[in-house]
Amino acid sequence: MNKALIIASVGEALTGLALLLVPSLVGELLLGTSLAGVAAAMARVAGIALIGLSVACWPDPPSLGMLIYSGAVALGLAYLGLFAGLHGVLLWPAVAAHVVLTALLIRDSMTVRQ
Repeated sequence: MNKALIIASVGEALTGLALLLVPSLVGELLLGTSLAGVAAAMARVAGIALIGLSVACWPDPPSLGMLIYSGAVALGLAYLGLFAGLHGVLLWPAVAAHVVLTALLIRDSMTVRQ
């Protein structure tokens, strides 16, 4: 694996983790304004995506990155719907779609390893 890809992958993982844990601080540092409400929720989803991208850049099968992304987004969106009071017409269908996709990716990864 080349060094540039490792550096990029680690950088994206750290940025994703920061967006997931402290989206307002990241918004302040990058954009000069803190993120709140829906912007913070979407920043967390973007953080999950960056972590998935980072994992996909490692030598493991690329589907691992999508598996991590899909599972984490299902959990994150469900959390927003259940505990943060955020809900649109597509929230629960999106959660269901990511749960199904996660299950399919798990099944496929188990099939490949056998």
